[in-house]
Amino acid sequence: MSPLNISLADLIARLDEELPDANNLARISEAHLHAQTLSDLGDQLIDHYVVKAKQAGASWTEIGDAIGVSKQAAQQRHTPAAFERFTNLNRHSIVLAQEAARTHKHDFIGTEHILLGLLGEPQGLAYEVLMAKTESEQRIRDAIEEAMPPAGQKALRGHIAFRPESKEAIEQASRASADLGHDWVGTEHTLLGLIRAEGSLAAQILRNLGFTSDELHETVKTEISKRVAARDK
Repeated sequence: MSPLNISLADLIARLDEELPDANNLARISEAHLHAQTLSDLGDQLIDHYVVKAKQAGASWTEIGDAIGVSKQAAQQRHTPAAFERFTNLNRHSIVLAQEAARTHKHDFIGTEHILLGLLGEPQGLAYEVLMAKTESEQRIRDAIEEAMPPAGQKALRGHIAFRPESKEAIEQASRASADLGHDWVGTEHTLLGLIRAEGSLAAQILRNLGFTSDELHETVKTEISKRVAARDK
């Protein structure tokens, strides 16, 4: 059985279906983007279990042995940092933000890419909040595309850095979680982080769509209370 039940044939068939009229060179570029996304998801998967292993008392030497690298290499690459308390859905939204940056051939991950990542995770509370207000995913995507910088010349290989305002939004997401007394950082907190990074492009887009920081805070607080109450019944 291949990982996640995905075979090479499945990936080829999907790419061919997405680009029926493209030549082989265009398909190489798209295949590279898909490969990088799979790699990013793999890193997130490893990080998830590294956090769990550390919480259970495993040493960096043991974790390095499990990965097949030295203690130092494991610690440098997988030390829990900004995304330690992120939920799986929220981590996936960050991977989608990275993919959005590559797709647009940008050499940075901006808050606009993070907002696109939230739109790509329909199971997240952020998506529900966005849809409840705007009633149109396409309306939000159009607003992002209109505000987004022009595409670059070619997709960046390897790591893509977060812009300062994106780092601020991620920090604000953690603060929003703490403000609400939560021990996790979900997509809803990232949405709050984006609008709290007031000078960011995503904050501008959200304000233009009719959102305010205070309103979002109260909406998220109310929706989470509803979910907790429903769960406890």
